[in-house]
Amino acid sequence: MRTQRRVRLISGLTALLAAVGLVVLPPSGGAGQARAAEAEDSAFTAPGRAGRYDDFSDLRVTVHQTRGLRGQGVRISWTGGKQTKGSFESNFLQIMQCWGDDPSGPRREQCQFGKIQAMPDGIRNRGLASSLVGFQSGEAQFDPDENEYPFAPAPGDPTQGEKGWVPFRPVSGAPTTGPNDHTYFTQFTTNEQPFLSTGPDGTGEAVFEVQTALESDHLDCGAVEGAAARSCWLVVVPRGEHDANGQLAGNNGLASSPLSASNWANRITVKLEFEPIGASCPLDLRVRPVYGSEILAEATGSWQAALCESKDVSFNHIRQGEEAARGQVGTGLGLTIAPVEASEDSDKVVHAPMAVSGLVIGYNVEFPRSSKQLPRLRLNARLVAKLLTSSYHHDLPGQGAQRGDLPKENPRTLRHDPEFLELNPEFRQGWPPELNMPAGIMVPQGNSDYARMLWRWLQNDKHAREFLSGKEDPWGAKVNSHFLALHLEKDDAISDFPKADPVSYAPDPRCPEMKVDLIDYRPYTASLHDSGLRARKGYNGQKAGADCSSDPRKLTGDAQPAGERFQLALVDAATAARYGLGTAELRNADGDWVKPGTTSFNKAVAGMKKGPEGVLDQDPTLRTEGAYPFTTVIYGAASTGLGAELRRDYADLIRYAAEPGQQPGIEPGKLPPGYAPLTGELRSQALEAADELAEAQPGETAGASSGSSEGGSSGGGGTSGGDAAATGGAASGGPEGGASGESDSGTTASPAPGGAADGSSKDTVARTGPLTPEKILGIIRWVLLATLIAGIVGAVAGPVLLRVGSMRAAGAPGSHLEGNSSVPQGGIR
Repeated sequence: MRTQRRVRLISGLTALLAAVGLVVLPPSGGAGQARAAEAEDSAFTAPGRAGRYDDFSDLRVTVHQTRGLRGQGVRISWTGGKQTKGSFESNFLQIMQCWGDDPSGPRREQCQFGKIQAMPDGIRNRGLASSLVGFQSGEAQFDPDENEYPFAPAPGDPTQGEKGWVPFRPVSGAPTTGPNDHTYFTQFTTNEQPFLSTGPDGTGEAVFEVQTALESDHLDCGAVEGAAARSCWLVVVPRGEHDANGQLAGNNGLASSPLSASNWANRITVKLEFEPIGASCPLDLRVRPVYGSEILAEATGSWQAALCESKDVSFNHIRQGEEAARGQVGTGLGLTIAPVEASEDSDKVVHAPMAVSGLVIGYNVEFPRSSKQLPRLRLNARLVAKLLTSSYHHDLPGQGAQRGDLPKENPRTLRHDPEFLELNPEFRQGWPPELNMPAGIMVPQGNSDYARMLWRWLQNDKHAREFLSGKEDPWGAKVNSHFLALHLEKDDAISDFPKADPVSYAPDPRCPEMKVDLIDYRPYTASLHDSGLRARKGYNGQKAGADCSSDPRKLTGDAQPAGERFQLALVDAATAARYGLGTAELRNADGDWVKPGTTSFNKAVAGMKKGPEGVLDQDPTLRTEGAYPFTTVIYGAASTGLGAELRRDYADLIRYAAEPGQQPGIEPGKLPPGYAPLTGELRSQALEAADELAEAQPGETAGASSGSSEGGSSGGGGTSGGDAAATGGAASGGPEGGASGESDSGTTASPAPGGAADGSSKDTVARTGPLTPEKILGIIRWVLLATLIAGIVGAVAGPVLLRVGSMRAAGAPGSHLEGNSSVPQGGIR
């Protein structure tokens, strides 16, 4: 009996200690889990205050995400304001992003503000969007508080010393030397919002582009300092009906800058916390390339951050066209929409569904003289065909209403097209003729499966097909004749977006040799992500004139100003969600008007038919009720001829993507917004493909494959999931254009594609990374959990075992214990 009590006591104490350890220790799982709870519930509402001349105490400004931020769009809304007068004459908000280590908030010289040049109509000569803190009107008296700030005069212009200006001081480096110093940010890179309107009910809203150290290194938001990422600030300066010196705005409106001391005193500050910028994985891990479709980029960026915590491997997503990716399956994992067609004697290629998403037409369209975005926009196939063929006069370079060789019956812009107005009647009233002028549609350069899908949709639509072949629409408009030779109405191999019109003009007579053609005027974007970022900024690179004094001479242009934005862009659904873009409703082959989203994606998948290699034929012409026509299923394709270690690593990635990676959420490892979770059948297909890839035998050829599974539905019925912001993602090239060199994994290495035959190659730039505290605690937690289980088992089973031992010793019947227990193997499935 003493022995039994001793066993119980020791086992009980062991279990108690383990339980205490599990309670006391913080949760494992790294910073990702902690950030998840914060980011999903991080909206913050800040109150206004009673100002010196205007009372803002009823104002409430809500920033709808303040944690887990990256380069993205963030919704801002407010209540309790006063209606904006006229063309931003008074009663509006001015918003900027600032850095600053003081817990009380930033100083005004730490704010990115003062570089907007494109301003709403009627206020182009006022100082509202400037770092100048004085007044442009000679009648205004200066705010006496301004003398408290040590302003410096601009070089060569002593009058600036009288007006005063606020120099920008970066995190590191010298401050600016004058209001025209563009060392750190320009009108194309700044994210300031100087003109945000309030409606008659006192409310307003806007989407603000938050920037990290990748987009604005002078703010350094998200840069890792010690163990934490640098936080930053959102500053809102409400403007009332009085200027900085107490003078009423009058007919000329406000004239002083929000950086003027009296205006700055009314500021509202909200702290912004960012995801860490830099490598998401230790650099001593094996690097595995993943080639192909950027439609999956937001997801791979999210999954990567979680995968490298559990596997000693880093997956580097190299974005490229799907056709090029299919050619890489012999050296790595290719991300594709169409199947890889392997020859009979080549190694078999497995296809694993990774995610469901879609190509969308994203838009940034504001109500006139407002920061509120249009809630709905409809485009049919013929309107999209007109946009892609530059068949509107103002989509071509030139001057005047009629441009190029277009018929005079063709509308000036999409917004002047009677067909567009029939679908979007709200544009018939309330839109001044020359405001919100569309700037064509932004498209990326290069070949892609999604481009082929879009043209397939247009060719299947009777009206779009006839228009592309040269038939006029009911209002007399015809396709741009320079596109007729391309036979866009029937060429089933077209996989890009040609700009075939050769028209050009000299924007400035002082330098007539400088010509602007269609690609200059409506340039390609670097990627779908770049298209989304440009749409959010309201700038697609259109060039309005030339700087003849520069050497070399260069084109010039401005972003569309607040309250006048009308930007359309071809983007993926995840990028549209990241930057808060609207997504156009399209008419599918069944005649339904459909907006992209989880429900319409799932309906499309359920109606798809299986094609070669078991890959769904993502046919946008299928008549499926409620289906979004540009729904895409992205597959991971890899050859069974890869080295054994490579195959196992890619199989682990596929398994992760198919199981935990399908849980919608914004934290690392989850499925970001803009994706729909895989259906049950697609998940099973992915897991089977992973097993086949990992267990493949050398020499297995494509001829041994079961091949096509023709006919029949995909057997959808997938789960629904909500939208959220991804934590992965890449830095884009600036809005001036150019390749972005994006890579979502956080690694900068360019590994040899295949490595050794056994796939055991190591990254040559690797360095050792220590175990993080979270990983150490995770290990300890599992040890304690095992101890707890052992203790409980010992406490319960100890006396039984003692009793059995006694029975054995006595030779009693029934003393034989039968059966075995097996412990299942762990690991990611």
